[in-house]
Amino acid sequence: MSDSTRTPQQEVRITPRLIDSLYTEAMLLADEARSYFDEAGREERSMLEPFARVGFACESLKVTTRIMHIVAWLLTQRAIESGEIGSGEGRRPERRLGHAAESDPKVIAKLPPAARKLIDASSDLYARIRRIDEGVVAVEPPPSPARALMGRLERGLSGQG
Repeated sequence: MSDSTRTPQQEVRITPRLIDSLYTEAMLLADEARSYFDEAGREERSMLEPFARVGFACESLKVTTRIMHIVAWLLTQRAIESGEIGSGEGRRPERRLGHAAESDPKVIAKLPPAARKLIDASSDLYARIRRIDEGVVAVEPPPSPARALMGRLERGLSGQG
């Protein structure tokens, strides 16, 4: 199909299963990062040259920031899926995936292998979430007939007419 005959892209459907899977991955990565940077990484950090130690500290903050943005975005998706907030509200700029600084390959090359692994894992997960977030376009999905029926039933049962 040529670009001129394509229909406008509809909103990407993010399923609860995908959200849960990504959330689990993010939380496991967060726990692994916390454990490494707070405990095991301290000894490795102390053996680095001063410039590399600063890079180590900066990269640990970048990993944490990426994970925090990912978790916040996933919680927003859960709220949209559960109906706590509307999909339009979920697309507001402050609810989109936050910006996370990229890592400098020259700095990463000087870090211990375990740190590099965590940096790469957080960058990879962040990039995947960013692609999903960018796939969400501002086209309002059609109303669900099932949700409309449920709303009418709830109003009827509560006596609201």
